Amino acid sequence: MRQLTVFSNMYPSHKHPTFGIFVKNQVEHLRSKGLKVNVVAIDNPSKGKAALKKYFTWFVKAMVHMLTKKSEVSLTHSHYTFPTGLLSFIGKKIFGLPYVITVHGGDIDKMAAKNKMIESITRFTLQNADAVIVVGERLKLDVVERFGVKEKHVHVMSMGVNTEVFKPIPKVDARTELGLPLDKKIVLFVGNMIQAKGILDLIEAFKMVEEDHPDAVLHMIGSSKDEGFMQKLEEHLSEMKINASHQEPLPQMEVAKWIAAADVFVLPSHHEGFGLVALEAMAVGTTVVGTDVGGLSFLLGNEAGILVEPHNPASLANGLKQALEQPSEDRKKIAEEIVAEHTYDVITERLVEIYSAVSKEGKK
Repeated sequence: MRQLTVFSNMYPSHKHPTFGIFVKNQVEHLRSKGLKVNVVAIDNPSKGKAALKKYFTWFVKAMVHMLTKKSEVSLTHSHYTFPTGLLSFIGKKIFGLPYVITVHGGDIDKMAAKNKMIESITRFTLQNADAVIVVGERLKLDVVERFGVKEKHVHVMSMGVNTEVFKPIPKVDARTELGLPLDKKIVLFVGNMIQAKGILDLIEAFKMVEEDHPDAVLHMIGSSKDEGFMQKLEEHLSEMKINASHQEPLPQMEVAKWIAAADVFVLPSHHEGFGLVALEAMAVGTTVVGTDVGGLSFLLGNEAGILVEPHNPASLANGLKQALEQPSEDRKKIAEEIVAEHTYDVITERLVEIYSAVSKEGKK
């Protein structure tokens, strides 16, 4: 394989260091293994009128890149089916470049459901891909049954976890470094501050947890760009009067410390393609409580974590209480086994095998 070009509508920048960080992490690990990887991506999460301009500029850059590099590039890899996958589809039809698509969840759960046109584009983009990677088992069912992709072309594979960053750290050390009290029960949420992440459910659930654990505190780390939701959240917090705090996204090393400092990591999402941050928490060794949706159902099943009902604050509260009151070494060992299956080295090896197969097929 000569070169690989990665297209993504999410990629981090100095100003937005966590925007699509999982894509950059994968790219950097591929490069560390000797692959020549080009990246044509959007590194700005802006919306509104500015979004149209950034997408147009990105599209032009991608077209110019494929036109000038078509003899050097073996294949393209798009992250998210729409709109990104459309670039790879065009690259195959015009420049003869085979392509791989990674489906992350929202691109078929939400984006494809917006209208018939996007659903149709999603379908033919997936069906024309030389390989489709899905980050969870449930997404595989959707891709095969709903979008008509041949099962032999679909590979279930997460984005992987960086075990050099997300690794066990003594709780006392983590709390000392972060200036957190040693005598509190800390529940941690990390993710975008949006309603779909189940944050309002979490606030109600934590109120119930405080009744039995008055020493508990809830910390939330995540982007607060949805002003409407943040206003709703503030009102909810004021009404519930719980011991909670929020801060904007942090570098991954800092997030790892926060996870290590927590007694429980919680992900109460209403839908979740895979739940990479839950896997990162498992790698640190912190108990994970998550909703029984999407990839979390598989990731936390078999006692690797604690699964609770989505949209159900009472169920979530019970799960949090169980994690606080009944720590389990067996659960920790099961989680460690799952993490071992998702290390960067394991994922990169599988990814390179897919690239090699696609590249060979493209030469026929």
